[in-house]
Amino acid sequence: MAYTITMLSWAAVEFGDSLEAKNELTKTLGAIRWAADYFIKAHTEPNVLYAQDHPGSDLAGETAAALAAASIALKASKPAYSAKLLNHAKQLFNFANKYRGLYHNSIPEDGEFYRSSGYEDELLWAAAWLHRATGDSQYADFLRKAGSGGTTNIFSWDNKYIGAQVLVAKLVLEGKVSGQPWDNFKNDAEQFVCNVLQKGYSNIRKTPGGLLWFLPWGSLQYPASSSFILAAYSKYISHASLQCPGGAVRSSELLKAARSQVDYILGSNPKNMSYMVGFGKNYPTHVHHRGASIVSIKKDPTPESCDGGYAKWYDSPAPNPNVLEGALVGGPDENDRYTDLRNNYEQAEPATGTNAPLVGVLAQLA
Repeated sequence: MAYTITMLSWAAVEFGDSLEAKNELTKTLGAIRWAADYFIKAHTEPNVLYAQDHPGSDLAGETAAALAAASIALKASKPAYSAKLLNHAKQLFNFANKYRGLYHNSIPEDGEFYRSSGYEDELLWAAAWLHRATGDSQYADFLRKAGSGGTTNIFSWDNKYIGAQVLVAKLVLEGKVSGQPWDNFKNDAEQFVCNVLQKGYSNIRKTPGGLLWFLPWGSLQYPASSSFILAAYSKYISHASLQCPGGAVRSSELLKAARSQVDYILGSNPKNMSYMVGFGKNYPTHVHHRGASIVSIKKDPTPESCDGGYAKWYDSPAPNPNVLEGALVGGPDENDRYTDLRNNYEQAEPATGTNAPLVGVLAQLA
């Protein structure tokens, strides 16, 4: 949820004019505020974040990033609220940094589903957003001492290094910082971009149909987030070019690559299927989602036992009674295959963390 809001906020900050042009900015800011209100309620004291978190540098760090990014997105329309968010973000960053640890060690049950690979990336990501929100040198000092984290090949809810690297690269390109280690951030960011563009030293795999391929579970999250990086970086180098091992790349090429991924997701793929529910004529109808799978109480008020719903709804061969409009399912496999079954949760489960990165990309393309 925090990653979702950081990415929605980044979309509002980076592509606000594009969202405004399509009358989507107000809705985006409303979604950001809805979640930010929740985070504020969960952060009751400087060193208390409700998630059974004791400690959880990754979780607290990502929430700090979300609130810092949201404070920028909402600054013009809600200045007092923005300041409140920034205060919470600062406290949460201090909490995450001072009491270091992985959240799933505090909440073992979460390790079964959403195990964190580390918290250093979230601290870097939070510091980068706090620096962008405040300009305070203490966050720049943190980034400088921590370093870029090295070249990465994925951007997701669990790995934010490339996000932090791109934010710092923007500062380098604008001439606000220079020399080492700042150049490392920029170089690492650009290596990722080059690899996505198939012009790097370690290019990202693609499916036969052209989808960037990273991991099988929720496969669309990664091309969606990578497309956001491409769209953002295309803005940063709009008056320059990027020198990749495979040749020079202009801004328009980054946006073209992002468009190819969005087109695949929306139906230009071997199955001619839109992986966005409700979009186009052919889209998944057996989405792994309780609200979509179970008929409204207004249509059938019969009480259901906790386990009884499995036989009646989860295992039903019929399409979902409710269309979960706009949701992106997990996505196809590495050979562009997709099986539209509710129990195929690896492919059929939607997640806000998959949708969120596409908001800014779609606005920029539109």
